[in-house]
Amino acid sequence: MQNKIAKAVGCRSEQVKSTLSLMDGGATVPFISRYRKEATGGLDEVQIAQIKDLFERYTELEKRRKAILASLNEQDVLTPELKKKVEDAATSQELEDLYLPYRPKRKTRATKAKELGLEPLAKILMAQNERFPEQAAQRFVKGDVNSVEEALHGARDIIAEWMSENAALRARLRQLFHREAAISSKMVKGKEQQGEKFRDYFKHEELMKRIPSHRFLAIMRGEKEGFLRVGIAPPEENARQVLERFFVKGTTASSDEVRKAGKDAYKRLLQPSLETEMRNVFKEQSDAKAISVFAENLRQLLMLPPLGEKRVLALDPGFRTGCKVVCLSAQGDLLHNENIYPHPPRNERSQAMKKLSTLVEQYKIEAIAIGNGTASRETESLVKAIHFDRKVQVFVVNEAGASIYSVSKVARDEFPQFDVTVRGSVSIGRRLIDPLAELVKIDPAAIGVGQYQHDVDQKQLQASLERVTESCVNQVGVNLNTASTFLLNRVSGLGPQLAQNILDFRTESGPFSSREQLKEVPRLGAKAFEQAAGFLRIPNGKDPLDNSAVHPERYSVVKRMAKDLKVSVADLLGNEELANSIELNRYVSEEVGLPTLKDIKEELLKPGRDRRRIIKLFEFDANVKSIQDLIPGMELPGIVTNITAFGAFVDVGAKQDGLVHISQMADRFIKDPTDIVSVNQHVKVKVMEVDAARKRIALSMKGLNE
Repeated sequence: MQNKIAKAVGCRSEQVKSTLSLMDGGATVPFISRYRKEATGGLDEVQIAQIKDLFERYTELEKRRKAILASLNEQDVLTPELKKKVEDAATSQELEDLYLPYRPKRKTRATKAKELGLEPLAKILMAQNERFPEQAAQRFVKGDVNSVEEALHGARDIIAEWMSENAALRARLRQLFHREAAISSKMVKGKEQQGEKFRDYFKHEELMKRIPSHRFLAIMRGEKEGFLRVGIAPPEENARQVLERFFVKGTTASSDEVRKAGKDAYKRLLQPSLETEMRNVFKEQSDAKAISVFAENLRQLLMLPPLGEKRVLALDPGFRTGCKVVCLSAQGDLLHNENIYPHPPRNERSQAMKKLSTLVEQYKIEAIAIGNGTASRETESLVKAIHFDRKVQVFVVNEAGASIYSVSKVARDEFPQFDVTVRGSVSIGRRLIDPLAELVKIDPAAIGVGQYQHDVDQKQLQASLERVTESCVNQVGVNLNTASTFLLNRVSGLGPQLAQNILDFRTESGPFSSREQLKEVPRLGAKAFEQAAGFLRIPNGKDPLDNSAVHPERYSVVKRMAKDLKVSVADLLGNEELANSIELNRYVSEEVGLPTLKDIKEELLKPGRDRRRIIKLFEFDANVKSIQDLIPGMELPGIVTNITAFGAFVDVGAKQDGLVHISQMADRFIKDPTDIVSVNQHVKVKVMEVDAARKRIALSMKGLNE
């Protein structure tokens, strides 16, 4: 198994063995990739996660192999030849094909025919030596078999089932399906208007091997919602030729019976079975692609640059219901909330401007966050028209998922005395201060950066998103004295209970002054400490290394380095000249290798650095506030809000995102949109087409972002 995994991952089997051993001991993927590089030979997080997934998959395969062997043995059909085939089967599909003839099945046409005593006739026909099958069949016309035709029909049913259970034939037909099968979709009669969004697939056909994942998922959704009728199959004649080459041996009348059985076997048993199988294979592949796109989008969103600890005024804009205003401390605590009504129908513009000016002054506001929903552009114009008593940065913040958060248990627990409008506005403001810390509270599926996220395998999607979230949290690191339970929960080695225990300990005993104090937290044992400590930060703690990514188990190495340089650890941290003068080879030992020492040096150069980018201000075109303001040919600034396999969605301030199709992303061929753009990237786009009625905007980036 280890060799298989190693080949798939592109590493040595020893690396796989070490990684699996660490995992077996309770080590997490982030911990292994960051602090056990010597053991894994420097495998990165992606490779380690891949090893974990493949190990789980192969373990399940072996479990199924054992179950099949046990069943075959119990049935007393496990010949040495069959046993070898089962043991050599490399995929679950091969296993199931081999097991198919022996699998307990419901009553079929073939089993009924066997009960009527027609199996000997089926064997006679299958031999294809009988020139007069009717005469042979006459001997079986007795009991509940009333005619020669009934006897022949029953025998053909048995032959058809034999054919459908033949592993070699299924493998050959499977190859044909993957090579030549086409997917066709037709509109369900009478559903033209209801299924308008699936119009492109009302009469559609293409080879399965060429269909992109997003189009396959779209067609499957159309079928699921009852608007499309879908079929998947190769040319029937080609399939029948494959089958006949397997079983039809001559030109006798018996051969004709076998040929008839083959036609029935394909249409009734093989084609539906292989179509279902192919659907499942392509669904699995398409799910994997969609989940991959979603996961990468989420990673980029979680890693958006934070404003940092600054006092923020957040606005959730609206027309009829007004704009909800909240003022937050630098740590994101709610200081004040109220409503203003600057837009129609109330039009209290001057009062609103005065109120915002007063709040900025009163709460010493440093930045303003405006949600990008209804009335966003109008509110942005209002805010930018105010002359504040200080420099105030204005940001438009993507509010996707804020409404979901506002009605969640998380929000109710945080703000039990406030309504959903206040909670949603706080979320908008906190996203500006620290996107990661706020977005971990929201179901990723509600954040709006996916592709067909409701159509894919939800268990796999959730597992992938959880892994991404955990990776981002641990990559950035967590302030032990300010982190919420939601952030702590994602730290390597912790979980909901330990996260809550840490919070309770912090509340009762005050802020942590050292990582060592973690050992005093109830139920936080040595293993959890080992896994978590390096990812937890304590600014201004007793030990300056507690605010770095250096693991406590390696503090002694850093102290030796400082001693050799005749400086304190505090003096060494952040001192480029001193850090670069360290001869790492001097500190190599059985416990600490060069990879770890290189990481330590990097951390000494920039201790506790935030790996996220620096936040940048962005301004929409002042002349664009709605889709009606867009004219083909306009060149506009925009922000990438979502990336799919077929392109990227960009907000240009028109209250409706436009699509930059993959073919319009550059003057060269683009295979993957992520090669060109990332979530929240500032880009320049050209308006190509506007369909206000369908709320569709076609954009291009060609020649504008080189």
